[in-house]
Amino acid sequence: MGRTYFVEEAIGQYLSDLSTKFKPYVTGLLIGQCSSQRDYVIRAVRTPPKEEQKEGNTSPSKLESIDEEWITAHASQVSRMLPGGLLVLGVFIIATPELSKDSQNALRKIIFSIEKSLTKRRLWKPAEEEVSDRAALQVCSATKKIVCRTYDVQDPKSSAKPADWKYQSALSASWLSLDCTVNVNIHIPLLATSPNHDLEKNTKNGLHRWSKQIEDSVFLINGQVKDDDTELLEGQKKLRGNTQYSTQISDIKVLTQLSQGSSHRSTATVQVCSGSINLKGAVKCRAYVHNNKPKVKEAVQALKRDIINTLNDRCEILFEDLVINEGPHKKNFERVYHVLPQRLFVPFAGSSVMLSDYKFGDEAAVEIQERFVEMLDQSVQDEDIHIAEELNTVDICPVIENTDDTQQKQLTKATLLMKLQQNMGVVIAAAVAVFASIFSFNYFSD
Repeated sequence: MGRTYFVEEAIGQYLSDLSTKFKPYVTGLLIGQCSSQRDYVIRAVRTPPKEEQKEGNTSPSKLESIDEEWITAHASQVSRMLPGGLLVLGVFIIATPELSKDSQNALRKIIFSIEKSLTKRRLWKPAEEEVSDRAALQVCSATKKIVCRTYDVQDPKSSAKPADWKYQSALSASWLSLDCTVNVNIHIPLLATSPNHDLEKNTKNGLHRWSKQIEDSVFLINGQVKDDDTELLEGQKKLRGNTQYSTQISDIKVLTQLSQGSSHRSTATVQVCSGSINLKGAVKCRAYVHNNKPKVKEAVQALKRDIINTLNDRCEILFEDLVINEGPHKKNFERVYHVLPQRLFVPFAGSSVMLSDYKFGDEAAVEIQERFVEMLDQSVQDEDIHIAEELNTVDICPVIENTDDTQQKQLTKATLLMKLQQNMGVVIAAAVAVFASIFSFNYFSD
């Protein structure tokens, strides 16, 4: 039996509008949530046109000209704008009857290309029972006929399976949000034996180790540790005069020092370091689950992934910005300060779900609005942009060599003073100079 996708009714009208505007074909992404019980699609977003296509609403006449790399890059950007629990769960193509015959092969290639790209960036591991089917939706622009199939992205030889596509009104209005603020304090040593100090690569490695701690952490929901298979809303009070439960759970604590596996044992290793990177502060996290008897396990998993994704995405965006503005080979010999992008949330009409994005302090609202139009085909008003955090600071200091003991002590003292003055309410990434005579203790799990 194939999968069934429950689809927000407004998506049908959106696809219909695209079919009349773009010929001979248009592609796009499907956004929603997968679960063992049901799959939900709450957004469809067309692929943004390239510069040469912006002059008119036309695409190249043959499917061979579909730019797989362009669509994959779009999916990567959109995935950053999705809070926990939501993902790019498929792709669509609206094509003329002449092109419909070959559309399915094109969709299959795109699906596997997107999955490969997203997997490469991902720091968390999919669960064993994870749904690995992705939707390929084909719409005929002339007859409006819809054909939905799925491919198992864990199987490179996967063949198409039929799937049901069912529209449902107000589907995106019944979602439960989970909010929490997570304190971050990550120390990433730069080993003296390392041939070079690639800050981006070392940061990624440090975040990967930290992500395992988040995956093993304990979550308190309303002050309690709940069994995975318990219904999330069990024991929740309904709103006065309403048959529905509250749509938000904000009393969530993350205990990263506890481990749910008793077999884990920590050992210490001593490594000589010539520098370090520190991520310290607090991040705003949010995840959504559909309000249809959600399990605790589904909600916690969605929130864990948002915690991991939001910090990873910010670091990626920062390094991308540095490459654009300073070049990939720029070397800093003085301490410089950068600003990590702030997280913001934006609602979309008819939905209780808010989408996410990141902005640097000097970005104007119009830039955010343009990004939402380009990436999500959505107009955003100034008052709809909700900044979730204060400015986040990045302090990068180079590795210093050939410094005498007195200078080393002075710098170490200054560094400690700087750390004491840091604001715990923001995320701070600091590449702090530490010397070969100083040892860093890293803890690994057996």
